[in-house]
Amino acid sequence: MTSVIESGWTYLITNFSDFQLACLGSFLLHESVFFLSGLPFIYLERAGWLSKYKIQMKNNATEAQDKCITRLLLYHFCVNLPVMIASYPVFRFMGMRSSLPLPSWKVRSTQILFYFIVEDFIFYWGHRILHTKWLYKHVHSVHHEYATPFGLTSEYAHPAEILFLGFATIFGPAITGPHLITLWLWMVVRVLETVEAHCGYHFPWSPSNFLPLYGGSDFHDYHHRCIYTKSGNYSSTFVYMDWLFGTDTGYRKLKALKSVEEAKYKDN
Repeated sequence: MTSVIESGWTYLITNFSDFQLACLGSFLLHESVFFLSGLPFIYLERAGWLSKYKIQMKNNATEAQDKCITRLLLYHFCVNLPVMIASYPVFRFMGMRSSLPLPSWKVRSTQILFYFIVEDFIFYWGHRILHTKWLYKHVHSVHHEYATPFGLTSEYAHPAEILFLGFATIFGPAITGPHLITLWLWMVVRVLETVEAHCGYHFPWSPSNFLPLYGGSDFHDYHHRCIYTKSGNYSSTFVYMDWLFGTDTGYRKLKALKSVEEAKYKDN
């Protein structure tokens, strides 16, 4: 497996420059993973398939889904891509490389774990700030246009928010200067995580059923369907920040109430 990856990587660095791989390659990888993982949830909702796993019974109008896709393409090309290009010198200065040898899996996994910890901390506080009255009204309310989220709404946001919370995602890699393959792996995992958190479905195989402290779709869906000043559940991936600062109280009370109701239903 390692030799296959190294062979593929050799092809990339032989045929493309560092700039092309770090900027255009990263952008194409992001778009591919994001849309391939997010689009299926639109079709699930439209077709009504797997509806028993849907968290909210309400569906989004086709026009609202199309609007989301159109705006996303605009934001990705006009905000995300320029940011990738502009940040390239910073990453290079901090030591990012694409040359062989590739870092070991231990190095890659350790760095990605560090990125999750850093991202969770920065995102939590940034997200709470965005829920203050003025910033919510003028910036964050764009993301909350979809009270019933679906996968692609994970990146539907005001351009200022894309820059503001995007900082949380790139800060860890920016200060460590990782190998490009580590940066790509982090990007893939982060995109898949945020799409899953916004997908609107809670499946038996959802990661939150197996990973301790992982928020997932049920945790984040609660955040979207509550009034902005009382929503809570501000965390990005793992829920410990909300637990530490008591901003998941409403969600935990609701879960406890549901558990009691389900127990009564079973007894009857």
